[in-house]
Amino acid sequence: MHPTPMNDTIIVALLSLLGTLAGTFGGIITANKLTTYRLERLEATVNKHNGMIERLYTAEGAITELQHDVRDLKQYHHPTQTIAQ
Repeated sequence: MHPTPMNDTIIVALLSLLGTLAGTFGGIITANKLTTYRLERLEATVNKHNGMIERLYTAEGAITELQHDVRDLKQYHHPTQTIAQ
């Protein structure tokens, strides 16, 4: 039996559909991998930034304590003078 033009058209359409589906899903998987990679990099950057903010906050607290210590020492050595804050 010789294939009819209608059968050839259906075969071409099905092959086109399979190619389209494979390309679409391949693109989705690739885009998903790229998005996951970029999110991981962003999370690493945010964690590094948060660590820096925590260290800065700790340093500010230590500076405030040192300023109070210096003020107290100045008052101890010069008790009659009022020291501006």
